[in-house]
Amino acid sequence: MNTVWVRRTALLLLLLVTVAAGACGKKKPPIARPIPPPPGGSTTVTPPPEPPTPAPEPTTVPPEPVAEDTIAAGSIDDINRNSPLKPVFYALDAAEVDADGQKVLQGNAEILRRYTTWQISIEGHCDERGTAEYNLALGERRAVAARNYLVSLGIPADRVKIVSYGKEFPFDPGHSEEAWSKNRRAHFVVTAK
Repeated sequence: MNTVWVRRTALLLLLLVTVAAGACGKKKPPIARPIPPPPGGSTTVTPPPEPPTPAPEPTTVPPEPVAEDTIAAGSIDDINRNSPLKPVFYALDAAEVDADGQKVLQGNAEILRRYTTWQISIEGHCDERGTAEYNLALGERRAVAARNYLVSLGIPADRVKIVSYGKEFPFDPGHSEEAWSKNRRAHFVVTAK
């Protein structure tokens, strides 16, 4: 047992000497030597650059006052009297929406997207020529074509009702092609807001 103790003590001493030698053997950091002055005899020191000037605070521009929406503020009668919804006109005996009618319906769809609570009725109208039955059917086809185009643009179908008046309510009471072309139309009426 004594020899074991002696061996452990010797081992411990050897370990201590190794650690002490390692700690003392570290190199010292080099000492910095002064830099000789530049040739030319002048020893002026260049001052550091000025700090940048701070950016000025941005001026806050107040938002423009929002004008009251005069369209939505009015009654349904006021809205329909000065309706922002434009009519679509059709060729003789036609119910297809042409390129001009598509542009009008795209504008009407934008308005209906803005006023999402509006319910509308599309009235189909015809000129005075043709029988009452024929004009009622043609007026309905015109109103349906306008509604279908609006629905294709994303307007919910449940916001759009249709009715046909045939030749009963002409826009222009004249008896010429100019008057008849104004009467062949799909007319838009706001029914609820």
